[in-house]
Amino acid sequence: MRRAARLVPILIVSLVPLVPAPSAFHELLAGAPPPAFDPVRFEEVAAQSGLRFVTHSGRTARKHQPETMVAGVALLDYDGDGWLDLYAVNGGELPRAEKTGPEHWNRLFHNDGHGRFTDVTERAGVAGRGYDLGVATGDYDNDGHVDIFVAGLRRNTLFHNNGDGTFTDVTEAAGLARPDPKYGTLWSVAAAFLDYDRDGRLDLFVAHYAAYEDAARYGHGSGQTCRWKGLPVFCGPRGLTGSQNTLYHNNGGGTFRDVSGEAGILRPGPGYGFTPLVLDYDNDGWPDVYVASDSTASLLFHNRRDGTFEETGVAAGVAYNEDGREQAGMGVAAGDYDNDGWLDILKTNFADDTSTLYHNRRDGTFSDSTFAAGLGVNTRYLGWGAHFLDFNSDGWADILIVNGHVYPEVDRAPLDSAYRQRKILYVNRRDGTFGDVSLRAGPGIALEKSSRGAAFGDLFNTGQVNAVVNNMNDAPTLLHNRRPGPNHALLIELEGTRSNRSAIGARVSVQAQGWRMIDEVRSGGSFCSQNDLRLRFGLGPRQEAESVEIAWPSGRTEIFHRVAADQWVRIREGAGIVASRKFLPPPQLPR
Repeated sequence: MRRAARLVPILIVSLVPLVPAPSAFHELLAGAPPPAFDPVRFEEVAAQSGLRFVTHSGRTARKHQPETMVAGVALLDYDGDGWLDLYAVNGGELPRAEKTGPEHWNRLFHNDGHGRFTDVTERAGVAGRGYDLGVATGDYDNDGHVDIFVAGLRRNTLFHNNGDGTFTDVTEAAGLARPDPKYGTLWSVAAAFLDYDRDGRLDLFVAHYAAYEDAARYGHGSGQTCRWKGLPVFCGPRGLTGSQNTLYHNNGGGTFRDVSGEAGILRPGPGYGFTPLVLDYDNDGWPDVYVASDSTASLLFHNRRDGTFEETGVAAGVAYNEDGREQAGMGVAAGDYDNDGWLDILKTNFADDTSTLYHNRRDGTFSDSTFAAGLGVNTRYLGWGAHFLDFNSDGWADILIVNGHVYPEVDRAPLDSAYRQRKILYVNRRDGTFGDVSLRAGPGIALEKSSRGAAFGDLFNTGQVNAVVNNMNDAPTLLHNRRPGPNHALLIELEGTRSNRSAIGARVSVQAQGWRMIDEVRSGGSFCSQNDLRLRFGLGPRQEAESVEIAWPSGRTEIFHRVAADQWVRIREGAGIVASRKFLPPPQLPR
C-alpha cells in the first residue's frame, strides 16, 4: 500500500519558504471553487436515520494487514418494497478470523421509507460467521430477489434471498466454499457479479489479496517491509506472497464452477488484488473487468467474447500511472466524465500520491489525465471508496472520494497526513477538468474519519444521491445533501427478461440538453462495495429526456422518447416502462 511521491516541479520547491505550510497550501487550493459552482451542503445523518453500529477490524497487537481493509457496504432493495436498504460488512476476531459476538456481525438495515432504518440482521439471517471485507449483490438465480455475496478472510459467503425477508447461506451448495489450495488460506477482498458470456445468468468475479499465512507470520515493525517513513507499522504487501483472482461461471440450478484457468484470469500471475470494476470500456457490448491492485500493476481483462479474457492493462495504459510506476490501487469507479460516449476509469491510491484518472481514448487505450483534469492537487489523502456522481444534476459526472490512512501511527509523527481524513468532492467544470469544492460542500464532506467502503444511491427516492460510508472501528457516515439545487434528474431501474433479471451489464444512454450521457448497471466497485443498481441521470434545467436508449446484455436495444424528469421509472426488457413514481420531498431528518 505504499508508493513514493510524484516529483514536485523545482520551481514550486524553491518557493516553499514564501507560501503557506504544506497542509495550509493544500487547503488553499481545495478552497477555491470553480466558476459557476452552485453551493451544496452534505450533512452527516447516520445516527438520526437509525444507522447505529460500529465496524470492528480486530485490532490485534500484531496489527495484521487485513485489519486495514474493513469493510464494504451495499445498497439494495432486498424486500422489493421500492426503498433501498443497507448491508454493512464487518470484521471479526483475529487471528481466528471469526465473528465471536454481535459486535462483529455484518448488519442489514431495513429502510422504512420515512428516513429511518431498522436493524433486521438476526431475523434476516445475514450476520455471517467469518472476518468479512467486501460485498456485491445481484439476482444470481433470476428469481426476482437480489442476493448477497460477501468476500472475506478464510471464507466467502453467498446469501440466497428467500423472498420473505430472510436469507439462507448457500455457499457450500453453490460451490463457492473451496479454499485456495495454492496460496493457502483464502483472502478475498471484493467481488462483482457479471454476465461475462451473456447467457442470461450472473457469473462472479472475486479479487484476492495475498497469502494470509504470510501476513500473520510477521509482527508489527518486525521486518524490512514493516516500516514506513521511519515508523514501525504492519507488514506488507511487499514481502508477502501474492494471490490471484477467481472467475466463477454460473451453471444454472444454483451452482457455480471455477473457470479462472480456462478463461485466462490466472495468466498475469500473483498480485495483490483489491477491487474489481466491471465495465464495457471498448463499447463492443461485452463486459470487461479492471482490477485495482496494491503495489503491483493493475489489471484489465478484455472480454474476447468466446468465454475467455486477455489481460491488456499495460497495453491499454491502465496498469501504471503516467510515470510508468506501480501504485497502491484501492477503489475504482467508471463514468463518462466528458460525455463523449466512452467510459473512463478513476482509481484511488495511497498517500503521497494522487488518485488516477484514466481518460478513454476510444481506441482500446487510455491516457492518464490526472493532472490535466485537476486531480493532482491532492496528495495528502489515502483514498478508498469513490464514485462518479452528478451531485448538482447538471448532466456532468462529478467525483466523490472517501479517505483514511492505514497507519494510526501517523498521528504521533510530524507528517503531512493524519489517520482520520476528510472526503474530497470534485465538481465537473464541463471542459475535461474538475475543481475541488470540498471545503464548501458542507460539514459531512469535512468530517474526518478513517473511511473505507462507500456505496452511493438514492436512499430516500428524492432524486438525489446519498453516500453511506463504512469507517474503521467507528460508526458509519450517511451523507445527505440538504441543498440539492434547482436542476432535474431521472432515475432508471431495469429488469431483464432475456437478460439476467438484475440487468447487470445493461448500458443506458440518455439524450438531453444537446448531449448524450451513458452509464451501465454494475455490481461491485467503489471499494469493496455495492451501489444502487438503479441509474441516475442529471438533466439540468430540462424537464424531460429527449430519449432513453437501453442496450440490454441479451443484445436487444430499446429506445423511449420524451421521458419526463423528476421521476423513477422501471423498464422491463421487451415490455417497456412498467411503472413510474414521482420523486418525493426530502425526509425531515433532525439536525
